[in-house]
Amino acid sequence: MKTLSILLFASFLFVGCAQESATPNIIYILADDLGYNELGSYGQKIIRTPNLDKLAVEGMRFTQHYSGSPVCAPSRGTLLTGKNTGSGYIRDNFEMGGWGPNEPEGQLPLLDSEFTIAEMVKPLGYTTGFIGKWGLGGPDSEGHPNNQGFDQFYGYLCQRVAHNYYPTHLWQNGTPDSLEGNAYFASHQKIDAPLETDQDYYDLFAAEHYAPDKMLESALSFLEDNKDNPFFLVFATPVPHLALQVPLESLNEYPDSLDSEPFLGGSYLPHPRPHAAYAAMITRMDRDIGTMLAKLADLGLEENTIIMFSSDNGTTYSKGVDASYFNSVGSLRGLKGSVFEGGVKVPFIVKWPGTVKPGSTSDHVSAFWDLLPTVAEITGAEAPTNSDGNSFLATLKGNSAYQTPDKPLYWEYHAFGGMQAVRMGDWKGVRLEIRRQDNAPVQLFNLTSDPNEENDVASANPDIVALIRAVMDARIPSVREDWNFVRDSNP
Repeated sequence: MKTLSILLFASFLFVGCAQESATPNIIYILADDLGYNELGSYGQKIIRTPNLDKLAVEGMRFTQHYSGSPVCAPSRGTLLTGKNTGSGYIRDNFEMGGWGPNEPEGQLPLLDSEFTIAEMVKPLGYTTGFIGKWGLGGPDSEGHPNNQGFDQFYGYLCQRVAHNYYPTHLWQNGTPDSLEGNAYFASHQKIDAPLETDQDYYDLFAAEHYAPDKMLESALSFLEDNKDNPFFLVFATPVPHLALQVPLESLNEYPDSLDSEPFLGGSYLPHPRPHAAYAAMITRMDRDIGTMLAKLADLGLEENTIIMFSSDNGTTYSKGVDASYFNSVGSLRGLKGSVFEGGVKVPFIVKWPGTVKPGSTSDHVSAFWDLLPTVAEITGAEAPTNSDGNSFLATLKGNSAYQTPDKPLYWEYHAFGGMQAVRMGDWKGVRLEIRRQDNAPVQLFNLTSDPNEENDVASANPDIVALIRAVMDARIPSVREDWNFVRDSNP
């Protein structure tokens, strides 16, 4: 009997080790400008997100997760390199061209010397793919995804082009994929008066091929093509970033009663039913994610695939999106473009069958730059020593007692006079308009007692302020002088 027990125990250990050593597929889904409260599982009451809500039921929902930046390109840079904006190369959006059909595409390219997650896992036999919006380098640049470790790319290389969901082309690796039937039209227009019918808007501001549909097709093909080998896929949907564009059948899933007046455009394209359009864009994105997850199941890959979902920053402040109507960031302070909580606190869901406890919730404080060391620990890859992050694998396994506390979280952003923020435990420090004043003060908030950052307690806690200011001052200077908080000559 004792011998049998030993054999059974040994068998259990063997099975456990075999499961632990299996090479999991990893899919990271990144929404664009999706606020903390814009999923049903995070409290949304109007927008329907059944597939992502189901993902939360089947996985772990993080309540204290942060994006890498309050805007697109630097946030993506932190995600892929494991460096925050105080040490990474891309620290803000920076355009390499202007508006118009013949302008050069792309933003400031990620340097070839930067090391990405894709480059980290490729030596382990992973096929790597990036589908969606890139924003880290245009065609023929060193920042092109094919030059940053990704075997396959499909989508927008340029964030400006991504302002139109009906572009004339997307990119398949280094080759334009011409979307026949999509004629060029400017993605920033304003009309003087409402058009007569919904169809009139769609005749002007829609076309044959909707870019997210093409991206879904590419993702399904990627899964099919790589069903027999491990893969790492980033699916970076442009949704729900403006403009307000969604096929009419999706728009009509929401009632006319959501809207009292049209959006006439200006900063982005007009739409007859802006509330319905915004909700429909997110619901259609959710539907596409459900299609991808169903494909995984059909291919028999569901049990050995880690699914992660998040957003690159908070809900936009741009006209056309009504964050207050949807309670998009709840009572958090700030929106996209702000280092207050509403600009950088984002939803994060992880499903990993057999490892992550279904229906679990974690308040572990984490950020985009933690992904690289986490993937390294999951896969056994060799992680770079200069990452700003910590692995949160212990949290995923339910071993929170063994979770290494995160290092202080740091953000910097260079618009609106320049700003910095640090989260250190329960404390959050924020500096604003740094270039417009000498020695801009640190505002201090206790996020446990004041999660909405309403009460500045800096004067009562000088020691904490000094610690936070030291983290801010320890940033590595950027090679770009305009990203070093140089005092404005004309404040």
